Amino acid sequence: MSVHYQIIPENPAAHLYRVRLSVTEPAGDGQGFALPNWIPGSYMIRDFSKNIVTLEASCNGVPVALEKLDKSRWRAAPVQGTLELDYLVYAWDLSVRTAHLDENHGFFNGTSVFLSVDGQENAALSVEIVPPPASLLGDWQVATAMHAEEVDARGFGRYRADDYDELIDHPVEMGTFTRVKFTACEVPHEIVLTGRFDADLERLAADLKTICEHHINFFGRPAPMSRYVFLVMVVGEGYGGLEHRASTALLASRKHLPYVGMQEISDDYLEFLGLCSHEYFHTWNVKRIKPAAFTPYQLQQESYTRLLWAFEGITSYYDDLALVRCGLIGQERYLKLLGRMITRVWRGSGRFRQSVADSSFDAWNKFYKQDENAPNAIVSYYAKGAVIAAALDATMRERSGGKVSLDDLMRQLWDDWQVSGRGLGEDEVEALAAKLTGVPLDDFFDQAVRGTDDPALGRLFASLGIDVHWRPASSRTDAGGEPAQEKRTPLSLGARYRAHAKGLEITHVLDGGAAQKAGLSAGDVVVAVDEMSTDPGLLDALIERRQSGDTLIFHYFRLDALYTARVVLQPAAADTCYLTISDSGRDTACAWLAPAPRAHA
Repeated sequence: MSVHYQIIPENPAAHLYRVRLSVTEPAGDGQGFALPNWIPGSYMIRDFSKNIVTLEASCNGVPVALEKLDKSRWRAAPVQGTLELDYLVYAWDLSVRTAHLDENHGFFNGTSVFLSVDGQENAALSVEIVPPPASLLGDWQVATAMHAEEVDARGFGRYRADDYDELIDHPVEMGTFTRVKFTACEVPHEIVLTGRFDADLERLAADLKTICEHHINFFGRPAPMSRYVFLVMVVGEGYGGLEHRASTALLASRKHLPYVGMQEISDDYLEFLGLCSHEYFHTWNVKRIKPAAFTPYQLQQESYTRLLWAFEGITSYYDDLALVRCGLIGQERYLKLLGRMITRVWRGSGRFRQSVADSSFDAWNKFYKQDENAPNAIVSYYAKGAVIAAALDATMRERSGGKVSLDDLMRQLWDDWQVSGRGLGEDEVEALAAKLTGVPLDDFFDQAVRGTDDPALGRLFASLGIDVHWRPASSRTDAGGEPAQEKRTPLSLGARYRAHAKGLEITHVLDGGAAQKAGLSAGDVVVAVDEMSTDPGLLDALIERRQSGDTLIFHYFRLDALYTARVVLQPAAADTCYLTISDSGRDTACAWLAPAPRAHA
């Protein structure tokens, strides 16, 4: 192999990795190098090269000149012999997207630490993971789904990747962690948990096994990976995940893990199981089946596609649907989750201004760079994409007379990928859906995907045996998904707010709401309401005691100036959804929520 990396957690206290890159066959006219500017699965330019602290080149011990071509690309002068690069990477971002290093553990994605070698991106390569200084080694181990070639009992040593794309698709965790193993459909799986936690690991492994086997059987055996690793960083507050071809990096709070003696699945644990299900489903949908714009990935600049609603939205539909289909939760609890998803979409007027196709295309500068006006300006291709996936599922079932569904579409996409291995054109998902259904579906996609009108959920869900109900939010923390507990008509300020040292800070002002009409803006710090000190809880309680049309006097700071606003309270909009199985639709709902899996492709 011409390309070899060595990565060393050299100075954990300073959060510095040292990387040594050897190229035995450099380009004769000068070798180029580049570091990605974004990581697959997270569609925003992140400029990982900003964390390169030093970068030097040499050949046979003699320094070699390096020319910086732009923010993330370099070229070394021509040499005769092996070209060596030596560089330091600062790693102090505890997230699933980049790299982190301290005295307790190390984590990195290859996109943050491994420079690619121009012209040799498709060549096999090796990487040696070196342990930290002896004084810190202790019980440190290595966890990664990368293929191990020659490693010690701890996992330190040499690994191999078939090309650069594979190298950067295997995140690495090192440190003192807990490792739990299970087998799903004959595939070895590991759960690696880093951080302080107290959890029922046997329960966790059993539940993840159930989820993983469901997804494998859904697409058909054999699974596309020979081994899979859940890399979980456990923190006090945090939540997120990023998919990879044979692993996922997860950030979770301690509350998300099951505790010994837990009888029912708590809401927090259910959220974590949904996250694991989501990232695992991506093993098929986006890590293999993917847009043509991502084949191959162009990691130096944005790669535009209008299909993220299908890859993230459909995945967001199936992540919780899998939990009821595999028996971890009941039908009513699943409908509560879906009702909450619909509620999140309906509470943003941005859905009338941006389609999910445009949301996908503009992910780079809108969805991933949200500001205080986001609820009024954009829509989530995750959340609305999931709602559209449910609507598409219902539409395919309805128009085919129950012969096909979204399940058939996903399985056909998988079968086709296994034959061709190519990316999907921008219209191929729609074309295949219509082909399977047997009738044109242009009207559905024009409205739901390219348009901004709300899908006809009442009619579509009725075909699944589900009744859709709408009501106003009963409180600021009401997430929907279930009937209101009170009969009173709630009021709305039309704003979101949080605690502040001086009272409360307005974070978002919603279109057409009382706050916007009164002239309040995001960033305003409210110090008093009706000449009384306030905070979020006090304001909530005050609003509950008032009637529609009542006026509240707000005293607030904007920057360093004090202002007064008269806020006229309005009835809360009926934007909160909950779903129930209809009296006549129980058999239909059961057929939707518990279909037979396809065990073999």
